[in-house]
Amino acid sequence: MSETLTELNFERQLSPEPRSAAERQEILADPGFGAYFTDHTAVIDYSAGSGWHTARVEPYGPIALDPSASVLHYGQEIFEGLKAYRHADGSVWTFRPERNAARLNRSAQRLALPELPEPAFLEAIKQLVDVDQEWVPSGDGESLYLRPFMIATEAFLGVRAAREVSFRVIASPAGNYFGGEIKPVSIWISRNYARAGRGGTGAAKCGGNYAASLLPQLEAEAHGCKQVLFLDQDNGNAVEELGGMNVFFVFRDGSLVTPALSGSILEGVTRDSVLQLGRDRGMNVQERTITLDEWRDGVASGDITEVFACGTAAAITPIGMLMDETEKIGSADAPAGEVTMAIREELLGIQSGTVADRHGWLHRLA
Repeated sequence: MSETLTELNFERQLSPEPRSAAERQEILADPGFGAYFTDHTAVIDYSAGSGWHTARVEPYGPIALDPSASVLHYGQEIFEGLKAYRHADGSVWTFRPERNAARLNRSAQRLALPELPEPAFLEAIKQLVDVDQEWVPSGDGESLYLRPFMIATEAFLGVRAAREVSFRVIASPAGNYFGGEIKPVSIWISRNYARAGRGGTGAAKCGGNYAASLLPQLEAEAHGCKQVLFLDQDNGNAVEELGGMNVFFVFRDGSLVTPALSGSILEGVTRDSVLQLGRDRGMNVQERTITLDEWRDGVASGDITEVFACGTAAAITPIGMLMDETEKIGSADAPAGEVTMAIREELLGIQSGTVADRHGWLHRLA
């Protein structure tokens, strides 16, 4: 029988060979993003009929999977991304984790995976950070990136929902996602590829969506761009999102606009937070369709004064230029927008504990 949530006790099997303090400090001096991982992982297993069980923290290392495991053949997996922040008093906090737990379960529904109760999601994160809290960096803008994920582990080649699943959390110290100082990035317009289609998995955070973005991302990088923009070509080239971030527009009249959720756009936690911070500032916040033509014309007329991207990994990043083989919108040399940077500083301030958390977004981990 599976353990009830009140009985879901995490056993701890600590690593016999954790990195030394000197090795850890060398990594934390320049962590990059997603290049290094802490000494442990949190795990909860699932089986049909027994539910969630065997919660544990164990040494970080390879996962043993049968070659016929469903995840390897049918891509039945989902994941999340959130961060842990070191505050000035040494405590460690995360930001709106209940939203990540809820989105994980929406993704689970779409990918025919079992839902994980929110208390179990939060406890898994807390357990891992408690064991590996010395990995949480304290530098300006730095954090411990947390990657919860769920994979279908059943050894079976029939096309059906798996009956055995593993939920895991790994952690990676993180610096600035794009590296160096914050400055506007250039974005490539994807004309030939779509990230997701109507009725597909666009609103779920699953690996298949990101796999579909990798080829156009390579195209973007070949043209000197940091990210790729996906459009809904069946809806007047409506702006959807970047390969891994949502998009926002600041208008001259004080409006803050982002594409409305359509079933093919991921409902970002940072996106939702930016919407709230915009309302707090008295801005006219809108979730609506915005087309490539409106972007082009708005920049040309001065009606659109700033454009930025947002997501957990990169926080808020200004966009300077949008381009493809035939046109360029904006300028690669454009300075970061005043509103963009103000919202970014407020958001990071809340996360790092230097700005009041008036919405109760923070959750203490250690």
